[in-house]
Amino acid sequence: MSEPKTPTPVPAGDTYKGWVFKWTNYIKGYQRRWFVLSNGLLSYYRTQAEMGHTCRGTINLATATITVDDACNFVISNGGAQTYHLKASCEVERQRWITALELAKAKAARMQAESDDSGDDFSSSSPPVAPGQGGGSQNSEVQSALRTLGSKVEDLSTCNDLISKHGSALQRSLSELDSLRLTGEAGDKIRQVTERATLFRITSNAMINACRDFLALAQAHSKRWQKALQAERDQRVRLEETLEQLAKQHNHLERAFRGAAQANATADNKSAAGPGKGEASDEDDDNEFFDAMEEAPEFITVPADPQFHKRSSSNISGFNSEMCLDDQSLNEEPLAMNQESPSQELVPLKKRRTRISDKPNYSLNLWSIMKNCIGKELSKIPMPVNFNEPISMLQRLSEDLEYHELLDKASKCQSSLEQMCYVAAFSVSSYSTTVHRTGKPFNPLLGETYELDRRRESGYRSLCEQVSHHPPAAAHHVISDRGWTLRQEITVASKFRGKYLSIMPLGTIHAIFEKSNNHYTWKKVTTTVHNIIVGKLWIDQSGEIDVVNHTTGDRCHLKFAPYSYFSRDVARKVTGVVMDKDGKAHYVLSGTWDEKMEFSRVMQSSRGGENGTEGKQKTVYQTLKARELWRKNPLPEGAETMYYFTTLALTLNEPEEGMAPTDSRRRPDQRLMEDGRWDEANAEKQRLEEKQRSVRREREREAASQRTSSQSEEGAPHENYQALWFERCEDRITGEQVHIYKGGYWEAKDRGSWEGCPDIF
Repeated sequence: MSEPKTPTPVPAGDTYKGWVFKWTNYIKGYQRRWFVLSNGLLSYYRTQAEMGHTCRGTINLATATITVDDACNFVISNGGAQTYHLKASCEVERQRWITALELAKAKAARMQAESDDSGDDFSSSSPPVAPGQGGGSQNSEVQSALRTLGSKVEDLSTCNDLISKHGSALQRSLSELDSLRLTGEAGDKIRQVTERATLFRITSNAMINACRDFLALAQAHSKRWQKALQAERDQRVRLEETLEQLAKQHNHLERAFRGAAQANATADNKSAAGPGKGEASDEDDDNEFFDAMEEAPEFITVPADPQFHKRSSSNISGFNSEMCLDDQSLNEEPLAMNQESPSQELVPLKKRRTRISDKPNYSLNLWSIMKNCIGKELSKIPMPVNFNEPISMLQRLSEDLEYHELLDKASKCQSSLEQMCYVAAFSVSSYSTTVHRTGKPFNPLLGETYELDRRRESGYRSLCEQVSHHPPAAAHHVISDRGWTLRQEITVASKFRGKYLSIMPLGTIHAIFEKSNNHYTWKKVTTTVHNIIVGKLWIDQSGEIDVVNHTTGDRCHLKFAPYSYFSRDVARKVTGVVMDKDGKAHYVLSGTWDEKMEFSRVMQSSRGGENGTEGKQKTVYQTLKARELWRKNPLPEGAETMYYFTTLALTLNEPEEGMAPTDSRRRPDQRLMEDGRWDEANAEKQRLEEKQRSVRREREREAASQRTSSQSEEGAPHENYQALWFERCEDRITGEQVHIYKGGYWEAKDRGSWEGCPDIF
């Protein structure tokens, strides 16, 4: 790395350039880049030739933080999406850059503060001034500065006169000494002193002349600066006047719309909207404004007057009077508040475990695995437990109930549209546990089951069963005492695409509420595991979900935005719109799938905004203040050493009395892995897989012997296997062939009778 053009750091405003190594990614590591520090901005280019046309990135030092990692490394960050990890060639070079950056940061921050102060002083002046009269105080400050400079130059001129006077006297004295005709060394010394005095007087005159030139230049440029500043002030005044006119036009249109809505209201709707009387002031200080959702390409949200909902919600929302009265409460409190007292809540009767054994730090030799797979069938490749986490896919499916309280709240909603908000939030919450979970769950054996009985603590019971092995499919059924049922059958398809692995869950999830008889369905989005070969594994969720209420026709369209290195939006973003059967929007959902979801009530929608990528106009929604629907629970302490398990996940593999013989908690290889005995777990895993293959071959032979010439359509693909607790039938909602719980499991558990369970472990 070459030295910068300037050997030592210079203040911001001048230019400091040089080669510095910048961190790019885990594959390329640090790459040499050409950095330029100028006017408080740090920019970088791949080469010096790019300076004229392509800047790769710029960071403003006024709001940046500069930290030193070690002898050669340092980090520059603006607290947002821009962070530069840099490395100099040596400690001296790093210190030069740090000094230059700190000087530039200090000057940039000072200039920004001065600019803000001058703007505040200008805007807070008591009487408004015309464009031609503004800035009198700034002009006086400039003139005062020029007068100060002039006085200093006069002081220097006075000093110069004194120097000339005393210098002339000194030269006369030296001439008199020289006239004494001193010879030898004394005469040489006198002549030398005379020459130096002459040089000193000439230098002083030159300095004074330079100061005069500086003052003249400052006076000449001050007029140009004043003109430019005045032009900017004039432009600002014109923009403020234009903005004021636009605001007045907007308020006028809004009042006209409200008047038309009130004129068309029916008598019932007028009584429902009665509490909001009178017009609100256009200058209402209670108005709240929120940023538009730039990350949603289909629509834009803008703030609505909070009082607008009270005055005309019956006309705008289109709800009936019962739903309208219920919705008006949303302006005062969150959706579907739980009206039960805390004393009525169920309390845990069993203390669940809060820790498991720490994950061992075993190294994994990928080549040793690959070389043993040469020539083998893909289905027979033994994958070590190093890639797994100590729970099965059935337990992972049960983990969707981490936020079951969302369905509890949904069951109490009076409005189906409110209920849709909670169901949509529940569909998003199931992904919150995946953000750090890069381990692969154990593939269930055919006939394997898992029960999650939380009836006493949370009011629900869950049962999963592996109903098919090729393709692998798991059926799941949950019944809650709080008025809802959840069922699903999930088949996982995956595609390896070199750098990443795409996992596509196939199947439909159903949620049924007893009180309202509302039946909701939705599917799962695609999960992508990145950096399969090189780098640190990380997971992303992307795709779209349609949550449909088949009873009322309501629909919620959710979009999971894929991660993009170049996007300025927040990572893992989710947006959605809740619409009725007529396609009219009532709520806007926004948030992230790993943190929280919020909803905003739509007051009005219209076509407008910027054109989309296909030339279509976006829909603009006027919404009330956003309220929180769901927030992720914090991970337990020490989760990073326990596979990043949540509080619920830590209890999923905890042994209990009365478990079925096929329950995942009885699986030996999974238990050995949880205990940290991975070598034994690998051996046990191979034994179980080989046992399953033997049972499958035996089942195929029996099916072949019983098969007649007219082979049944479903016999071969499903290996003539019948699930124990679920039966295969056609779903009346989707028309798909699915497995639905047929009953009997919990009764068998109460009796302790498991005669029909196969021996799979």
